[in-house]
Amino acid sequence: MELDMQSPGALEISRRDLLAASAATVTVVSAHSLGHAQTKASTAPQSTKVTFMVNDERRELQLDNRTTLLDALREHLHLTGTKKGCDHGQCGACTVLIEGRRVNACLTLAIMHEGDSITTLEGLGQPENLHPMQAAFVKHDGFQCGYCTPGQICSSVAMLDEIKANIPSHVTVDLTAPAEITPAEIRERMSGNICRCGAYSNIVEAITEVAGRKA
Repeated sequence: MELDMQSPGALEISRRDLLAASAATVTVVSAHSLGHAQTKASTAPQSTKVTFMVNDERRELQLDNRTTLLDALREHLHLTGTKKGCDHGQCGACTVLIEGRRVNACLTLAIMHEGDSITTLEGLGQPENLHPMQAAFVKHDGFQCGYCTPGQICSSVAMLDEIKANIPSHVTVDLTAPAEITPAEIRERMSGNICRCGAYSNIVEAITEVAGRKA
């Protein structure tokens, strides 16, 4: 078919037809891709059974794959001593011990810890039988509102183990000598645990007492 280049109407109709045809092609391709993606998503597993030791007790949960360890502990196991603060790994309120290492529970998925040993504040001690670090926090008033305290205490316990294992920090001066428990080391190693009430000096005193050193 010959187009009359002198006729603007003929050219305008061709443009509309071209746009309509292009839009129809995009719609068909998108619908096909979306349907394929939905088919794949529907066959993918949405939950996983995970088994781990929590406070020396074997626990088994069927969890959505997106469930954080923090939510698994609080919402599924009802261990509410571990707190949800910023939920971005910046305040340390959710710190727990995993295989003896301190970890922000809000930043790790529960299904990543199959078979791991996890300790929360409840596993360190109970009111009638406090862990030495818990008792020291009470003695030195290392908390005010207490919201961040569970994370502070778990982090403190792991921090002393790190020093005993001669793991250096950013402020360690002599990397060839045994690590020392000093106020500077404590402040540096506890810098990931924020106390909004500002009880930092009391926290240092509590940790120092448990470490058996005088600040």
